[in-house]
Amino acid sequence: MAIDRIRSPFDARCELMLDVTRRTLECDPDLKLCEGLRLIEATHKAIARLAPGSITHFENEVLPQLRSVLMERFGVSELPAGPLN
Repeated sequence: MAIDRIRSPFDARCELMLDVTRRTLECDPDLKLCEGLRLIEATHKAIARLAPGSITHFENEVLPQLRSVLMERFGVSELPAGPLN
């Protein structure tokens, strides 16, 4: 993941969760688009709970990367604006 471990605002639990999420989005052969979107939303909620001081960094830096990975995998060029359901 493109999270800089030296400057990362996340603790080890969050970094592990982000790594697993990204690898799942990239590699899980059975993943469906809707499941990927739900996984991203669940990760967002978990980060908000575990590291509330880092949520802005997650939303501004990590969330767009995760969405991009998912959209690229499924050949979607643009994710609609707004919250994920």
